[in-house]
Amino acid sequence: MNPSSRPKGEYRSAQREAAPLNAAGSVRVLAVRVLLYFFVWIVIDQSAKPANLVVGVLAAGAAAWVSLKLLPPQRGRVRIGLLLLLLPRFLWQSLVAGVDVARRAFAPRPDLLPDFVAYRTALPPGPARNAFELIASLMPGSVASDERAASIEFHVLDKRQPVAEQLAAEETVYARALLPGRRDG
Repeated sequence: MNPSSRPKGEYRSAQREAAPLNAAGSVRVLAVRVLLYFFVWIVIDQSAKPANLVVGVLAAGAAAWVSLKLLPPQRGRVRIGLLLLLLPRFLWQSLVAGVDVARRAFAPRPDLLPDFVAYRTALPPGPARNAFELIASLMPGSVASDERAASIEFHVLDKRQPVAEQLAAEETVYARALLPGRRDG
C-alpha cells in the first residue's frame, strides 16, 4: 500500500465508543487506576514521608480521573497472568528482532524491500487488539502503523518475508491472553 494513499488525520482511539459503566463499575475502574498511578508515584518518589504520600495520593487521583476522561474503559481485556507465562517467548522475539534490525542496519548493502502489509485480524478494536499490535511490533522488521475495523496495517522492512503468516501465528499464540469483548479495568 502506498503511504500517500492512507487517510490523513484519523484519530482512531477517539472514534471508538466506550462501553457504558454503572456507578459500581466506574468506582472499581477509578480505584484500579488510582492504585496503579500511586504505585508509579512510589517508584518515582521513593519516599515514605507522610506529606509525600498525601501528594502522591492526590496526584494519582487526578491522573486517574483525567485518564478516565481521555481513555474511557472499553470492551476487551488483557489477561496479565497468561501474558507473563508468554514472557520467555516475548523476550526471545525481542532479542531476535533486535539482532535482525542491527544486522540489516550495519550491512554494507542492506537487503531491504520496505512496504505496508494489511493483516486481517479476528480481534476487534480495543485493549486486546492494542496489546496484540504492541506484541507483534516486536517481530523482526515490522511495526503497526495503522488500523481499520477488520485489519491492522504493518510497516515492514522486507515484504518478501512471510509477515502475514508470522502475524497469524502470533495472534494464535496470544489469543488466550487477549480477550476481546469483556470489560476492561
